[in-house]
Formats: sequence, C-alpha cells, structure tokens
Amino acid sequence: MKMQSALQRTLQALLITGLFVLGSGCGRTANDKATSDKTANDKAAATLDDAQMEDVVRRSYQYVAMYNVNNNFAMVESNPLGSKGWNKTKFNLELADHTVKAIARVNNDTYYIISMLDLRDDAVVINYPAFDTKYASLEVSGYDHYVTIPIATSKGDFKEETTLLYYSDRTKNYNGEAIEGVDKTLKMTSDYVIAFLRVSPHVSKDGRNVKALDNFKLTTLAEFQGKEPVPQTTVDFPAYGNDQMVFKNNFLETMQFVFNHISLDPENEMDKAILGSMKKLGVEPGKEFDPAKVAELDGKRVAEVAKKVYEEALATWNSPDGNPYLFEVFLPKGEMNFEAMVTQSAVGPIGLPASQAIYPGIGTASGEPMNAMNDYVIKMTSDELPPADAFWSFTLYDTENGFLIPNDRFKYIVGENGGMQLNDEGGIEIYIAAEKPAGVPEDNWLPINREEIDLDILLRMYAPRVDDLKTWKAPKAEKL
Repeated sequence: MKMQSALQRTLQALLITGLFVLGSGCGRTANDKATSDKTANDKAAATLDDAQMEDVVRRSYQYVAMYNVNNNFAMVESNPLGSKGWNKTKFNLELADHTVKAIARVNNDTYYIISMLDLRDDAVVINYPAFDTKYASLEVSGYDHYVTIPIATSKGDFKEETTLLYYSDRTKNYNGEAIEGVDKTLKMTSDYVIAFLRVSPHVSKDGRNVKALDNFKLTTLAEFQGKEPVPQTTVDFPAYGNDQMVFKNNFLETMQFVFNHISLDPENEMDKAILGSMKKLGVEPGKEFDPAKVAELDGKRVAEVAKKVYEEALATWNSPDGNPYLFEVFLPKGEMNFEAMVTQSAVGPIGLPASQAIYPGIGTASGEPMNAMNDYVIKMTSDELPPADAFWSFTLYDTENGFLIPNDRFKYIVGENGGMQLNDEGGIEIYIAAEKPAGVPEDNWLPINREEIDLDILLRMYAPRVDDLKTWKAPKAEKL
C-alpha cells in the first residue's frame, strides 16, 4: 500500500487540475474537449515515474492476466484445453502434458473440465454430476481474478448432482429471481467467466468419474426453461495472448474492455485504487475506447515493468523462507489483499485457495535458482511428507514460461496420480536429472533436458491439513 500513496497523491493533483479545466470549459466544442482530455491524459502519463508506473502495472496485473487466460481458453482454437467458444465446455479427460501452453503451471494430476461463460445476454445453468473421488472442486473466476469455490468434496459436495445458475450485474435475461430446478445461484463480478472443475481420477483408474460426466450439462437459462435461446450479441475483443504482449501493445484498450465487463465497487480499497489510476490515463467504466482520448504510454516500458513484477512475484513464491501468501491467495472479493493478488496473477492464475489446495514453491538448499545444467534431489522422510488428506504432487516447470518440461516419457510430476514410490522407511527421494540415476525408481525421476534454462518445482497439496501446515516445512532441492 505504501507504493500506492505517492501515485495517488500525484494522480489526485492531476485530477483536480483536470476537473478545473473541464469545469471552466463551458461552450467548447466536442473536439476542443477531446483535445483537452487528450492533453490531460498525456500529462498524467508523462508524470509517471518508475515507482508510479510499477504501481499502475501491479494494480492492473490481475485484469490483464485473467483477460488473457479466459480468452485463451474460450477462443484459441489451438488450445488443447480450450472450449473453442463461449458457453461451451471442454472435457479434458486425459491429464495435461507439455503441449499445453495456454496457462502457466498447469497441473498434471486432475482432470480439467472447463466451461467458458458469456453472461451478457442470458444466465447460464450447469448441472454438475456426482463423483466417486478423493478430490473434486469447482472454481469460478472472471476478468478480475477473484476466486470462489461454490462446491467441493471438502465441503461435502458431489455426493449428488448439483445445478448452478451463473449471472452478472449486466445479464439481460435474468434479475436474480428463484428458478425451479436450480440448487444454487452465483452472481459473478464479471461477464466473462471460467467455471473450472477439477476431478481426481478414481484410485482404481477404472474410468468411473469419466463416465459420471455423461450427466454434465450446460445450457442458457432460456434453454433450461424450454424456451428459444437468446441471441448472443457479437463483440470485438482487443488482442490477447500473453501478459507482456498486452502490456506492450494494447494495455489501455484491454483495460477499457475489462472495465466495461466487470463490477467495480468504489468503496472497495483495491477497486478504488485501480479506478483512480486508470481514470488519469483515460480509462473509465462505461466508456468506449478511443485512442485519441487516452494517455500515450510507452508500451515497451510498460512491458518491461510487467516483466519485473513477474520476476519479483516468482521470487516471492519460491522464496527459500517460504511463500508468505500461501494462505492468502485465490480468495473471493473482499477477502484478497493486494500483494497476494499481484503474486497469484503474475505467477500462475486460476489456482485454488488454501481450503482446497496449497502450492508452495520448492527452493534450493543454497538459495540459488534451479537450472537444467545441473541435477537435483528432493529428500523427505516419512514424517516430512506433505500433510494432505486427498493427495500431493511435485510438478516441474521451466521458470520463464511456467510450462511443463518436454520429455519422451511424458513424466512431469511425482505423486499419487503421476506415479511415485516410497522407500522402505516410508520416505521418498525425487530426482530432477537429465539421465535417470542408477537405482532410482522410474516413478521418482523427473527428466530434464541439459540446457541453459531455469527450473522451478511446485508442490501441490490437495485438501491440505491446515493445522499441520503451521509446523510443516517444505523440503529443499539439493544440487548433485
């Protein structure tokens, strides 16, 4: 919050000046006003020093990250996890591999059932089936990256079918009334939503949870009620892809689009801050984007700052002292703090809260970054195993992109669903190496390619025992 104060003071001064100019401009033409707006916005941009520019990037990172994630899942034809359209579902019933590039730090130990929802014209109704599994959770989030878990096995759900209705403040065909046949109603803060169902395969591997998905059904509300579907309004999306690309090429255009499709609360501290920052740059909810009326930002500079924010967030996540935000990430609006939001958005959007899963990064014993030019081992005794009621896994990624490491064995994790072998004492040794060390079980070897890239390992604990985590310490990777 301290970083915010200097920016707010500068922008507040500019706001007062801008309002004075506008207030004294009676009788001007629309072109005169546009010129004045443009001049004021350029002046605001020009006054942003490095600290202030960083604050703008940090406050907008959650929106840029989720704009890319949701749109990549909904509209990128080449995305193997994507739905290939809004109000559609992709059933990813094989575990993700290294070809998945649409999301950083994808997991490799649960099925992904991903529904991409456009709530502008009508509410969406989804029937979720019952599952026989150690772990299932439904995560929902929009362009603002606040996360809600409406149903989960840890809450006693999925023992029977559940029907959910999704809508937003701007949904045209629904006003919050009770609907027969709907078990729960979810009011979203975004028009464009990801409804992300994770389901662990049954321990028997007999496909019973895949079969259960025959009872999954997505419809619009009109269709659910037996009516003709409401026509879907067409929309032009600003360019999307990855975060640095958007920050460099079309940052303000993207933020204007996002602002027009989320619910912002001027009384909410984080919302108030981003509204103030963007207003000085010419972006406000309800406006159409006009490049002639927004600040001229140096896209290269904005992208460089975004890269710096990402690198700092990753270092925080993988800190040798432990991630300070493990219990503060992926929470609903009103429960998130700003620093945790920046960290989760930069490092790996669409994660789960501590009630569902914990994602500690694994540092090295020396404190140096892991690099594929070296081999490593992670050792745990039986008493040091991760405290999780469902299961745990260690997943290996490249640091720069957060992608799984390509290998002919398609081996990316050590854990119950990806394979692991405990030793005779109940502990385990996990090797990260270019060649399998002699005597090491295949299941405990994470292969790497001998090249000059940094690596990071994410430990996932599903249904963690939160009380035990207060004294448990994540292991360190030792260089061989």
